[in-house]
Amino acid sequence: MPTICLVGTLDTKGREYAWLRDRLRDLGCEAVLVDAGVGRAQVDADVGNDRVARAAGAEVEALRAAGDRGAAVAAMGEGAAAILAELHGAGRLDAVLAVGGSGGTSIAARAVRDLPIGLPKLIVSTMASGDVSPYVGAKDVTLMYSVVDIAGVNRLSRRILGNAAAAVAGMASAALPAGAEDRPLVAASMFGVTTPAVDAARERLEELGYETLVFHATGSGGRALEGLAGSGLLAGVLDLTTTELADDLVGGVLSAGPERLTAAGAAGVPQVVAPGALDMVNFGPRDTVPERFEGRTFHVHNPAVTLMRTTAGEMGELGRRVAAKLRGALGPTALFVPRGGVSALDAPGAAFHDPKADEACFEALSDGLRGTDVEVEELDLHVNDPGFGRAMADRLHRMISSGGAN
Repeated sequence: MPTICLVGTLDTKGREYAWLRDRLRDLGCEAVLVDAGVGRAQVDADVGNDRVARAAGAEVEALRAAGDRGAAVAAMGEGAAAILAELHGAGRLDAVLAVGGSGGTSIAARAVRDLPIGLPKLIVSTMASGDVSPYVGAKDVTLMYSVVDIAGVNRLSRRILGNAAAAVAGMASAALPAGAEDRPLVAASMFGVTTPAVDAARERLEELGYETLVFHATGSGGRALEGLAGSGLLAGVLDLTTTELADDLVGGVLSAGPERLTAAGAAGVPQVVAPGALDMVNFGPRDTVPERFEGRTFHVHNPAVTLMRTTAGEMGELGRRVAAKLRGALGPTALFVPRGGVSALDAPGAAFHDPKADEACFEALSDGLRGTDVEVEELDLHVNDPGFGRAMADRLHRMISSGGAN
């Protein structure tokens, strides 16, 4: 019998949660009701709000008396996360279901943020039809739009909440198909303009006995890779496509934040890195590019994506930033430099071919890593030459198989 944890504000949504609890039991699941509200609960909870508040280092009475809704939401989200971690550690958590408006969704999103990828997390929310990135982040959170407000169980909400209960019960009960769970996991970063390189590396890693997880370098992909790199699940990282750092530096739309390219190093995970696609910054349709960039070199990738070539100055700064991040790595680290170009657009005759700009990056990388334990391998190959990706894969394999030694 799978155990599903219901996390919600029982002072305002108690009746809806009671209905969901009963429905889950009808579906053959055990339901654990966690009260993340600070008011008086409308129904009895299995884990009361006093315990949730204390798990966050607070007292529910103090939160209630303060009348600060934002502080209460933050505290109860932290407390709920601690309760879920406790239940998961005890083997009593197979899925999480939550319903709510903006406050309830914020609490639930924080509560599930640290749970393992693969554990079902479903939130029925009034906020699910807009920008959901603050709630999903880089985790596998499923959001379902509530259509109507979560205000009673009526003819419409009964169908929606019933579907949510059935969905999470199914996810919690489903057995995974047989797979090669014993193969070590490697994460790789890819963009459309570095796909041949990553395909070659992935094929080589599979020959060597690894399972490769590929992350699209679109900002959210980079954040997901960083989150997984610190999870303890990865044997190594093949970070061939570090392009999100260019968006972070210049102001593009696909930044993964300033912490990109730090998690593997901080966790001591073996990593092999390349400056893949640092020649470009991403924007939306051509007419959305900020006016301050007029006069730069652009390539319209498709109607929704406009790429801008990074300058020699920007490439030099990117080289310095990458070097600084790699210098701080606690685990074995190698940098591979493709002297023939860093993306499909940075090849002879292509729109972004600019050897001088590339050289500014390569020199900064070399200068920043001189005298460190980071191995720098310069190859007279384009990044998408099959030999480049295979060389990176072979180097990562040697790192992993030798116990992490460079």
